[in-house]
Amino acid sequence: MVLRRLLSLVDTVPPDRAVTAHWSAADTVAHLATITAVNVALLGGGGPDLPVPGLNELRAATTVDTIAEMNRQILGRFTERSIPVLAARMRADVQQLLAIAEHIDPLREVSWIGGARMPVAGLLSHLLNELNIHAWDIAQAVDVPWHIDPVDAALFVDVFLAGVTRCGYGRLLDHDRRVRKGRISVTFQPDTGGRLTFALVDGVVVLEPVDPWPDVRLRYDPATFNLMLFGRVSRVWAVLRRKVSVSGRRPWLLPTFMATMRLPS
Repeated sequence: MVLRRLLSLVDTVPPDRAVTAHWSAADTVAHLATITAVNVALLGGGGPDLPVPGLNELRAATTVDTIAEMNRQILGRFTERSIPVLAARMRADVQQLLAIAEHIDPLREVSWIGGARMPVAGLLSHLLNELNIHAWDIAQAVDVPWHIDPVDAALFVDVFLAGVTRCGYGRLLDHDRRVRKGRISVTFQPDTGGRLTFALVDGVVVLEPVDPWPDVRLRYDPATFNLMLFGRVSRVWAVLRRKVSVSGRRPWLLPTFMATMRLPS
């Protein structure tokens, strides 16, 4: 299990070891603990067990471009940084999440950041990706390998991104740039199999039937692709190592598509 591997890793890392430009190992684990706490509340129907006044309103007002500020405010209020305490909390929360998920429809929708909605399966897929991305950060900081199962990684696009697009992403992708008119279709094709076509239509991202002749076709190793999406490895690095390839009728339109269908990095 990814959580067990993550917590075994952080047991060997000094809590104050710098992991990213702004977070230590303890900060990173605290961030993950806040995510599991919020997810328990979303599935259980109560309020998050976090000392953050107005958290629901903060989350509802957040977009992709302001997620870093939301996290800063949450971690400013949630001050626990003892890794054993955080680890125990995460174990309990994940156990509760899985127990709840066993008894509810995986397609049941829950409210998420920015007024977006997604199925329960998408919520759990997002959590799995968060655990892997931040575990990779910690592993990089201490120069040890972190393996991300490509099947697990593929769920981020196949279940989370597809789910939040299908259910409605609310204000999550709001921006103040000029909206490009017309349609750009992008087919995502992971090495693990299966294809999905997203399209940007007059500034709105939608999920469409698989387009056999898309404007852009992305073929990728899911683990590398997720790390690239979140700014952990560069696009040039991924392409040169043949972990990601771009083709299609109009591949030069991919940056325009990704300017809207973007992720925090």
